[in-house]
Amino acid sequence: MENTVITTAPAAPLNVVLDVLPAYGFTTAAYVVAAVLFILSLGGLSGQESAKRAVWYGIVGMALAVLATLFGPASANWWLTVIMLAIGGAGGWVLATRVQMTEMPQLIAAMHSLVGLAAVFIGLNAQLELGRVIRVRAEGVADGFAGFAAMLAQKTPAEIAMLKIEVALGIFIGAVTFTGSVVAYGKLAGRIDGKPKKLPGGHMLNLTAALLSLLLTVFYAAGWGPAVLWLLILAVIAGFIGWHLIMGIGGADMPVVVSMLNSYSGWAAAMIGFTLSNDLLIVTGALVGSSGAILSYIMCKAMNRSFISVILGGFGGEAGPAMEIEGEQIAIDADGVAAALNEADSVIIVPGYGMAVAQAQQSVSELTRKLRAAGKEVRFAIHPVAGRLPGHMNVLLAEARVPYDIVLEMDEINDDFPSTDVAIVIGSNDIVNPAAQEDPNSPIAGMPVLEVWKAKQVFVSKRGQGTGYSGIENPLFYKENTRMFYGDAKKSIDALLPMID
Repeated sequence: MENTVITTAPAAPLNVVLDVLPAYGFTTAAYVVAAVLFILSLGGLSGQESAKRAVWYGIVGMALAVLATLFGPASANWWLTVIMLAIGGAGGWVLATRVQMTEMPQLIAAMHSLVGLAAVFIGLNAQLELGRVIRVRAEGVADGFAGFAAMLAQKTPAEIAMLKIEVALGIFIGAVTFTGSVVAYGKLAGRIDGKPKKLPGGHMLNLTAALLSLLLTVFYAAGWGPAVLWLLILAVIAGFIGWHLIMGIGGADMPVVVSMLNSYSGWAAAMIGFTLSNDLLIVTGALVGSSGAILSYIMCKAMNRSFISVILGGFGGEAGPAMEIEGEQIAIDADGVAAALNEADSVIIVPGYGMAVAQAQQSVSELTRKLRAAGKEVRFAIHPVAGRLPGHMNVLLAEARVPYDIVLEMDEINDDFPSTDVAIVIGSNDIVNPAAQEDPNSPIAGMPVLEVWKAKQVFVSKRGQGTGYSGIENPLFYKENTRMFYGDAKKSIDALLPMID
């Protein structure tokens, strides 16, 4: 039954074609404009000054795309679509108003999982519709198809074979994205242990699962056996791959994982576009997929990681016993930190996820304002993977109205630490960890870090003496020129404000 040849339906009458063409023209034009807006949005997000305008480009582009699809010639079940849009929009509004900035990384991971799940469902639905078309044609019944089924009925056998490959790829990428994003969400939210974990067999299990997925795709595309069953098994196997890949990656590398999953979700959306013959979805998915992959590559270079290793989930574990750390952590109170700041001429502040958790960005901004008013040079050092999401710290500082021109990337400021009087680390660990340079057995060995220990004095604002989210010990805390400023970051910074001259 699966190999039944599908004949092309008779051409529509000329008057019907002429009636439909203007609608297709409007939809195509709207899609082109939306695609241009999406490209402008991506380009604008590369700079803090243009980010707000870029977000509006994306909002307008998406609104235009949705309206063009709703009122396009291929639309069906219009009221059901509107109801689902209303439910989804209401859910998005509630999330947007309730989710804190500190929860954005896990929220994005959750959104990626939904894109992947949508790709799986659309692929399965495409096969159900295709099976219906094949059955009707095999039984010699009159067409009577509408919507997606009508489009399938127009395809040649070669096009159907290509469609099947697209469906299988969409389901595979979607299932990997879904389960991988769920695990990433769990690790980011602290509901799953951040340490890397793999089943016995590791990469061989993943390779075997990938080969089985390829075999199932061949069976499905060739029409051998029950198509829906093959797709369901493919989804389960791909889901296992996604779960196992991300479970094998340590918490310290979650920013790269989030970026990579963003890329996967884009390719899953592109596959949906091919399945539905929706040009805008193809373009949008390709934009997200390629930009996510490029960002992941940049982040891998920033962390001295192998790009291929990220894709295969082969990093994040320890290479051997960690180097022993000598010395002790010496605490300091607010008076001592304030005295050092008042005497300093140059200050570099290094923000991290701890600042986000404490919601201390406004207090840090006020401290910056007071120090600059006192004639001191104050700058911020941003590591490419600071926080748990690329650009997380930049957004927080922009929200607190910290001037853009004093927020510098690692490569711009790293050489300035030796001539800096005071470096203040607020809730950062891995990105200021000298073990990356000193300990070849460290999980972050070779990762470029902010060399804060080269400053004359270093103050670390930290809740306690624990190793933090990634579980990696930091020799910085034990160095002679480092003092630990324990306590909640916001309360600690607030305590300094009245004492700054």
